[in-house]
Amino acid sequence: MTGSEETPSFRLAYVPGVTPAKWVRIWNERLPDIPLTLHQVTAAEAPELLRAGDADAGFLRLPVDRTFFSAIPLYSETTVVVVPKDHVITAAEEVTVADLADEVLFHPLDDVLDWDAPPGEPAFERPATTEDAVELVAAGVGLLVVPQSLARLHHRRDLTYRPLTDAPQSTVALSWPEEATTELVEDFIGIVRGRTVNSTRGRQAAQPSQSAQAAQGSQDKPKRAQKPAAGKATPADRTARARATGAKSAKPAKRGKPRRRS
Repeated sequence: MTGSEETPSFRLAYVPGVTPAKWVRIWNERLPDIPLTLHQVTAAEAPELLRAGDADAGFLRLPVDRTFFSAIPLYSETTVVVVPKDHVITAAEEVTVADLADEVLFHPLDDVLDWDAPPGEPAFERPATTEDAVELVAAGVGLLVVPQSLARLHHRRDLTYRPLTDAPQSTVALSWPEEATTELVEDFIGIVRGRTVNSTRGRQAAQPSQSAQAAQGSQDKPKRAQKPAAGKATPADRTARARATGAKSAKPAKRGKPRRRS
């Protein structure tokens, strides 16, 4: 290896709420010589990180620009409403958008839900981040609708959440620049899709050596019947000759001339 060559590595971006630990563990077991580095970025920053080539792949929230990115949808999250523990909504196991019509709802600038129109009454301001919005919910001045993973990420003891049955959902996908589908990206796709370690899908199977191919070819050729060496008679030849010789030697006996009667 020359000094200009770099040690191969894999750079994986992920957005808040996604937990890549399971896939990273499998990568380290299968490819221990290729380090995997993690980059946590906001949902808005993730696509630009991949466009700039600063990450090889990432766990993003859809939608993404499909003219540039390939994407494999993985799962859609339950949407929940975050409320104080003493809020009236906690009396129900799940709620609908209509139940929030009279509530003040925060719509942070980094919201990942694709609303046609956010429910409830608009808050006096849009918090910069989901984390800031959670702080305001804890202060008792409004509620917040988010994917369940973000509610868990920003969990507080004085807050809880309930599923919102008819709200938009956020879908998490593995995404990467389509023109940068490297062998390492294919390896990671295989891990995420649950392929076994012996699977060759997405990779070229190892080709056998020339000597192995020659040996295999000689085994595959049909065997030809061996001809007897020149000058040597086979048992069948000797039997045929014996029959021919016996036929020639078996001549009919001579008959005597008939005697005349006097």
